[in-house]
Amino acid sequence: MAAEGQQHPLKIYFYIWGLLFLFSAASYFTDFLPHNAFRQFLILLFMVLKAGFIVAIFMHMAWERKALIYAILGPPIVLLVLIGLMAVEGDYTELSRLNFFAAPIVPAGHHEGGAEAEH
Repeated sequence: MAAEGQQHPLKIYFYIWGLLFLFSAASYFTDFLPHNAFRQFLILLFMVLKAGFIVAIFMHMAWERKALIYAILGPPIVLLVLIGLMAVEGDYTELSRLNFFAAPIVPAGHHEGGAEAEH
């Protein structure tokens, strides 16, 4: 007897393909938005949604056991959390060094102390 695999209806693949097309179009339309944090958020949101649909449906992750899903997706999520923590710590370290070791910037023609010297 031949081993029979699980068959998924083609309708779901076409539906996800259409969603990916819409997310890609929306991602490209963000180029017309002003450059700010909202635009960056939308770009990252569409990127994560598209990657999630590709992994879940086209790589058949949605039909796998939970243990395999956690084994595959767990380490990258932990790495992203650690990278985020390092970014926060790096920012704190940079600001601390600037606060304690950098000389104050005084514009030309001004004296340190805030008030201009009287002539």
